[in-house]
Amino acid sequence: MAHPFRPFARQDGVVPKNHGNHSSMLEAMRRGAQTLVAKLLFGILVFSFAIWGVADVFTGWGRGSIASVGHTPITAEEFNRSFQSELDQFSRQANRRLTPDEGRALGLDRRVLNQLVGGAAIEQHAHNLGLSFSDQSIVDMVMNDPDFKGADGHFSRQGFEAFLRQVGLSEKGFIELRKRDELRTGMIGGFVAAQTVPKPMLETIFAYDNEKRTIEYINIDPEKAVSVPEPDEAKLKELYEAGKASFMTPEYRKFEVLFLSANDLKKTIEIPDSDVAAEYEKTKDSYNIPEKRRIQQIAFKDRAAAEEARKALIDGTKSFGDVAKDAGAKDTDVDLGLVTQAQLIDRKIADAAFALERDKISDVIEGTFATVLVRVTQIEPGVIKTLADVKDDVKDKLASDKARLMVQDVHDHVEDARNAGKTLKEIAETMKLTHKEVEAADSRGLKPDGQAALSADDSRKIMEAVFSSDTGLDQQAVELPDNAYAWVNTLATEPPKQKTFEEVKDEVKSQYMTSERNRLISELAAKLVERVNGGEAMSAIEAAAGGTLQKTEPITRTTLPQGLSQSAVAQAFALQKGRAGSAETADRQSRVVLRVADVSPAPAPSKEDLDKLAKETAPELSNQVLTEYTEALKRQLGATVNETELKRALGTSEE
Repeated sequence: MAHPFRPFARQDGVVPKNHGNHSSMLEAMRRGAQTLVAKLLFGILVFSFAIWGVADVFTGWGRGSIASVGHTPITAEEFNRSFQSELDQFSRQANRRLTPDEGRALGLDRRVLNQLVGGAAIEQHAHNLGLSFSDQSIVDMVMNDPDFKGADGHFSRQGFEAFLRQVGLSEKGFIELRKRDELRTGMIGGFVAAQTVPKPMLETIFAYDNEKRTIEYINIDPEKAVSVPEPDEAKLKELYEAGKASFMTPEYRKFEVLFLSANDLKKTIEIPDSDVAAEYEKTKDSYNIPEKRRIQQIAFKDRAAAEEARKALIDGTKSFGDVAKDAGAKDTDVDLGLVTQAQLIDRKIADAAFALERDKISDVIEGTFATVLVRVTQIEPGVIKTLADVKDDVKDKLASDKARLMVQDVHDHVEDARNAGKTLKEIAETMKLTHKEVEAADSRGLKPDGQAALSADDSRKIMEAVFSSDTGLDQQAVELPDNAYAWVNTLATEPPKQKTFEEVKDEVKSQYMTSERNRLISELAAKLVERVNGGEAMSAIEAAAGGTLQKTEPITRTTLPQGLSQSAVAQAFALQKGRAGSAETADRQSRVVLRVADVSPAPAPSKEDLDKLAKETAPELSNQVLTEYTEALKRQLGATVNETELKRALGTSEE
């Protein structure tokens, strides 16, 4: 039989000098690359490359080369494939289809580019070291890959070819990509496998993490501890004049929007009753609610034991619970829940259970996996919905499906009408689309009264379009979620205006009172800390603070007791025993005065403690090493990007 990968199966790659040494090295790297840590660190490495900064180069490039690291190019095809994959991933997370423009707005294009640059740098370094994988080694990996095995457990040529068609790769192209991936992950695995954390470092980290402190603290009550005098008119006017530039109205714009969506189109679509009936016949099973039964089941070691148990149940000498207990079954083993017939895996048991009367005991059932008795304790009858019951739902579904198919055609008709000089309002009236005119809204989409001018789904991208265009200029359609579009026309612009003192008087007063209160609280906290550090007990400052003295249990750095902020805990671990300090409260409305009452050093770590800590710390140490490695690659190899080709690949070029 011909080899499944012929003609590439017997083509060996370049074998480096000292072949045996490099082969063993690659094998070690290959093993290391299979670990979770290695996979995680590959993501970290990719991030490391994001901080490189890559130079623009506009000479010596051929079309299709997006970037280069040393002699390793990154093609436009490779970039586009990776960008689309990243876009697909983020679309799944967002539960909607992201457009390429949205992807670029999220920075996915640069993220992908940095990933490719990082991988290319590693690959180039591997080549410089004389490392490689042969075609045959990759073929062997693929032949043994569980993802490409058929039902018989052997390599499936058909399945492999289907995969290639799905990802749009040739056999040779796939082998080349797999070689590169194995080489890159092998290099990473080699770094990971080589990292060990020194014992003194582990002991220091353990001591740091496990030191405990007991803290005394009092939260300052602003209402009791400080009093802010009311500012007079002159003071407020002084503050207004000093911060006049901050008291401006935003720029407002008047605009109109024409919306196109499947929901709009659906309203204009009439679905014949004959189409509704035909669709119902095709899909009526999906509208029916199947019967459900609550089923109890007891499994037995053999048929004889099951027959004996059934006789005891029929005679009434034992209850169902007694039989289950005798069989060694737990309550969770017995109750199968309220299920449909289709939800039961064993067809024999399913058929018997759904033919059984309520509260009756079944005959002994020789199931696929066990010999059982079943009892039905609850029956919820199924519901068969007629065409009359679901007619409106079916009609709505058909109209929605048809509307989604019409969107692009209507989009083109709108563009034709705009090119013919029609206004957005005229187009909306003719095509029965939604048109809205907004008298005034700022860049956030808020009207002067603070209310939203548009719905949240539409607002951001539409307002960006409104504020990026001059009055009266036509713009391209704005792409919205769910294959919808919007066309905007900016009608007028109202520049920012200075708010008068009377308009903002209350706002100025509020700002002053907040600022002054915070200042007084900070001054008070500093004085109270000084008193405690001068020898006074914490209880002596309760009255001045307006709070009650509290004390924690011994805590570590990662503990966050109720009533203390993270900054307060950090402050406590920065102080010596017996010393006091202050920190902002968790709600940022006041400050807490605290004192370190006791310090408990960490116990001596056991071997198990150090081993566990080593596992937790190794990725961080490896990340530092890998970061230094990438910096060295930056200096040695150089990473360059052709911005012209990148824009062409993204479709943003002005050519």
